Amino acid sequence: MKVYLSSDFDGFNLKNIIKEYLKTLDFEIVDLSIKPSEDFVESSKNLGEALLNSEDSNDLGILFDAYGAGSFMAITKFKGLVAAEVSDERTGYMTRRHNNARIITLGSEIVGIEVAKNIVKEFINAKYDGGRHQVRVDMLNKMC
Repeated sequence: MKVYLSSDFDGFNLKNIIKEYLKTLDFEIVDLSIKPSEDFVESSKNLGEALLNSEDSNDLGILFDAYGAGSFMAITKFKGLVAAEVSDERTGYMTRRHNNARIITLGSEIVGIEVAKNIVKEFINAKYDGGRHQVRVDMLNKMC
């Protein structure tokens, strides 16, 4: 499993901190923002295209901007990618477990570094439950 990271200017520092954190957890990281994107639309587009072209449907993505909302709005334009704007650990975990989200968005002006690390840890370690939740995931994917 790969974890794709992408950010605009406002999320760039947090992205780099999370990148280093993920290295300690031995995840394969694909940094799509060696330089920050001009805006959250560009960084979201880069991540969405990378995940849709990925050969492994288990690959995940994390988007960073100032508030998480802009990236969330942009990434939800991609059919077949379920995303969640997250600012707490429990939501990071449950959005994978019940919604099969492959992407979370984090706002650098909203969450602190330690909370962001905990969110990411919960998100990437959670496993999708499937079952009764698949009906909802299918409905989400048909909406795009």
